[in-house]
Amino acid sequence: MSFIIAPSILSANFAKLGEEVNNVIASGADWVHFDVMDNHYVPNLTIGPLVCEALRPVTEAVIDVHLMVKPVDRIAPDFAKAGADIITFHPEASEHIDRTLGLIRDSGCKAGLVFNPATPLHYMDHVMDRLDVVLLMSVNPGFGGQKFIPETLNKLKLARARIDEYQARSGRSIRLEVDGGVKTDNIAEIARAGADAFVAGSAVFGAGKDSDPHRYDSIIAALRAELEKA
Repeated sequence: MSFIIAPSILSANFAKLGEEVNNVIASGADWVHFDVMDNHYVPNLTIGPLVCEALRPVTEAVIDVHLMVKPVDRIAPDFAKAGADIITFHPEASEHIDRTLGLIRDSGCKAGLVFNPATPLHYMDHVMDRLDVVLLMSVNPGFGGQKFIPETLNKLKLARARIDEYQARSGRSIRLEVDGGVKTDNIAEIARAGADAFVAGSAVFGAGKDSDPHRYDSIIAALRAELEKA
């Protein structure tokens, strides 16, 4: 698989969100990561389907929606209708994980599970056939700008082993994404541990001067250069 860079708009300038998305994709990013928090499952409140719907005509890039909400089933189809391409959720937020994965896929989106730093990986074992993405949180969810939790590297290796074994049996590939504290000085090590998609928020959107439309060129190039070392 090729490496995917997915900047999180949680760290973007919301007054210029469409422009920010266009600029970061023009600079070489692959996906737009969309953090949805409900002030219930996590202690923060961010954005909903209307913002996703407003962004959809602005970009052809993959919109990768990470639901940090509980319950999940009520809101997931709204994001599918709003133009999401991928919808991931936390297993603790669903009463019936298999049903929620099916609901997302039936809505026309790719589906995935998100694992908090201390959440065990066994939730994925019996739903591999419904997974398109596995996302490991390398920070505790709720806020941007946190430091990468080193134990995530060991967890990535375990998740990669599960995914590789499943792919060898089924022929289906599953993305292994990581989110939290990803920067130029650790992205290569994270890739070597097994990740192939990388969410970076403050590291990307905090780069350069706000008035420069090419402000993200150098940071995306630097992340790519580090990934080549992996």
